[in-house]
Amino acid sequence: MSDKVKVNHYKREVTGAERFFSHSPFSTVTMVVRIKGNVIEEMLKHAVVKIQERHTLLQVRIRDNHDDALWFTSADVKEIPIDIIPRNSENDWIKIHAEASKIPYEFETRPAIRFILVQSPDMSELIILCHHIICDGMSLAYLARDLMVHLGDPSREVEVLPNPMPITLDNLPDDVSLSGVIKFFINRIKKKWSDEIVIFDQEDYEALTKAYWDNFQHELLSIELSEEQTSALVARCREENVTVNSAITAAFSGALSTVAGEKPHHAKSAIAVSLRDRLPNPPGGAMGYYAAGFELNLKYNPQKSFYENARIYHKKIKTNFSNKKAFGDLPAYLQMDSNIYEALNFKKLGSLVSSDSSRYEKLANFSQRDDVVVSLLKRAKIETLESKLLGPAITNLGRLDFPKTYGSLELDRLIMQPGGAFPLVHVDMVIGAVTCSGKLSMVVEYAEQAVDPDTMEKIKDKAVEYLLGD
Repeated sequence: MSDKVKVNHYKREVTGAERFFSHSPFSTVTMVVRIKGNVIEEMLKHAVVKIQERHTLLQVRIRDNHDDALWFTSADVKEIPIDIIPRNSENDWIKIHAEASKIPYEFETRPAIRFILVQSPDMSELIILCHHIICDGMSLAYLARDLMVHLGDPSREVEVLPNPMPITLDNLPDDVSLSGVIKFFINRIKKKWSDEIVIFDQEDYEALTKAYWDNFQHELLSIELSEEQTSALVARCREENVTVNSAITAAFSGALSTVAGEKPHHAKSAIAVSLRDRLPNPPGGAMGYYAAGFELNLKYNPQKSFYENARIYHKKIKTNFSNKKAFGDLPAYLQMDSNIYEALNFKKLGSLVSSDSSRYEKLANFSQRDDVVVSLLKRAKIETLESKLLGPAITNLGRLDFPKTYGSLELDRLIMQPGGAFPLVHVDMVIGAVTCSGKLSMVVEYAEQAVDPDTMEKIKDKAVEYLLGD
């Protein structure tokens, strides 16, 4: 790690909830920061040093003892990668992001984050790619703001945040707990897995990552509303007594059913929720994994108007925001606290590893083995890559009241891609939304193997029509 970074000694075990994303080839969360003004390489490197000092999890690597445990440690950590690429058009970042998403993280030697500046003298996109094991969407929103602060004022002293407490069994709301029956089954699963356990390492992860991206193509569509369009949408939602989040959910759910025809999984949507303010020891603006998602049955009724549907969606979403619903299966992940969750992706994707890979025999054999991991996949109804879980999965960070001006620079907008815990083919589309600098930005991510591009373009256009229509 650079001598410029002041590092405090830090070490803790990776939690069962964080382990859910361990060694996942596709669990990258992205924040794109569009900046007006001239950002040069030296400015960015200086600002990255500053935010590393501020955020504990940007100072750590993951130590693997080659047993059923992983550890965050600040010892012997290499620098965070920073790349500079010339900007030729406003959409360059989409192709650059697609290629960068396929690159494995160096978990054992570096923090699980990368920065790419798509640079021009007047306008740049700063792409922040971060693995879900150390972040959520709000993490990267706060990080983007912190970067802008230090880009705009390089002489500013760093306000170091306290080490954030992760979500653990001791850091859950009082009304979130597991029943004795669930604990019994978890302990039984843990016992079975301890007899069958396979330990996966960095080389296994790199082989799985290559196999995944050799077989699946993610596409990303960007929707950028102007300040006027955003203000009009907010006003209309207020008039119709719905939130923007409910309107976005209804728009993409309705567009999917209208364009692609009704299918059983279209009626299921996933809504992401921040858990930060629900914890006994909240992390504030610190980096970390503090989010979850819950599923809802939301069937769009074409006989009703868009906002009639949105009001129905809004009522269902609102009534499901209890702590019990918001935390979902997360307490079970904490109780399990095992590498069995990372084994899920190796089980499903191991057969895709090329026969010329040094890890082919290990991973291909594991993917074919009948064991407790198979039973977990069957219980979740995702035992094959053809299984469909959801129509849309939506993460909306809401309106972020960040400053717009930072020295000579201006924060034009934020664009967020949420990442995920499962192969994208299980979901028709993942929607990421964030409102910043008065502008709503949305991305639609999908796998070509699940939905063809022409259909998804029509779905996107129909959703925008719903949101901006009269």
